Amino acid sequence: MALRENPFGEVRVPLAWTAGVALVVGIIVAVGLLMSDRRETFRSEAYGVTRQVGDAVAAPVTGFLVTPGRWIGDGVNSVRGYFFAVSENRRLKAELAEAAEWKNAALALRDTNTRYKALLGLKTDPPIPMVAARTVSEARGPFSNTRLANAGREKGIITGNPVMSENGLIGRVIGVTDGASRILLLTDIASRTPVMIERTNARAILTGDGGPNPRLEYLRGQEPVKPGDRLVTSGDGGVLPRGLPVGLAVKGLDGRWRAVLASDAAPVDFVRILLFQDFSQLSAAAAAELDKMPVPPPASPMPAVGVTAAGATAAAPTTTAPKPPVAKPPAATAGATPAPKPAPPRAPAPRPATPSRPAATPAPTATPTPTAPPPAATEVPF
Repeated sequence: MALRENPFGEVRVPLAWTAGVALVVGIIVAVGLLMSDRRETFRSEAYGVTRQVGDAVAAPVTGFLVTPGRWIGDGVNSVRGYFFAVSENRRLKAELAEAAEWKNAALALRDTNTRYKALLGLKTDPPIPMVAARTVSEARGPFSNTRLANAGREKGIITGNPVMSENGLIGRVIGVTDGASRILLLTDIASRTPVMIERTNARAILTGDGGPNPRLEYLRGQEPVKPGDRLVTSGDGGVLPRGLPVGLAVKGLDGRWRAVLASDAAPVDFVRILLFQDFSQLSAAAAAELDKMPVPPPASPMPAVGVTAAGATAAAPTTTAPKPPVAKPPAATAGATPAPKPAPPRAPAPRPATPSRPAATPAPTATPTPTAPPPAATEVPF
């Protein structure tokens, strides 16, 4: 084939000229770089002359040489993105699914953190010690509605303690063991809770019937409750503290007043058990000690008090019916000479009494007042 018949024959001359120009430009750039790298003395912190010339020449040339390489890189990336779009799409979908899982986990943690804050911020008036727990199982049936919490006797929980969520009262403890306690919910058929309508202070008994809305029974007064009234514990009977939120009053389809429980606003999984103790939760020993009353001492009769000459006190027995014919002298006290017995009225001489101790002149003592005046006794000289 002749050179003229070659299809690339007309392209050889422009390519040769282009290669020659590139070679010349490369040589100029290399010389400029070599000259700019020389050690020169700088004056006033300025570039040297050779370095200035080298930088002025290298800037446009290097920019011109780099531009085609950048274009080629962009083209390769475009082609790669076109051919690998399917795999890139799959990778992005996997990352999106993983990000969605992380988003759901973050939202759940945020909700849990918010509930923790609300639960820890729960306060009562007066303050009552509390124990945090988590409900781990649930028992539901036509007549039973209880839950099991993972805190028990080791944390000081006893039967009768109220249990609350971050929104309100959910029930009370009916059984305790090591590491667990059973909670009777307000909706259980055996639940009876004294409550109070906060607006009117009217009392009622919240009675569970197995449904989600327990009944309000034993209401008294003219229109004691209206729809939307807030219900709190009344504290009657001392089983529960006063003022714990219970729910709102509503009118049921059967015409009875019922309660929408405040604890239904969120799942009941985190609870706080109030270590509330009143007189109804005292131990049997303490109750027996309180019921035990002291026995008063037996009443003694009022003695008649007499004073002897020696300063001793003598108690004379009280007689209810003294005998009027004979006047008997009172008994002598210990340590004093007994009084002489008077002689009969017809005897001319008295009969002196024999002293048991050294002589001590007794003084007349008080005698009981007879109902009738006794006969006059004959004076006896000492």
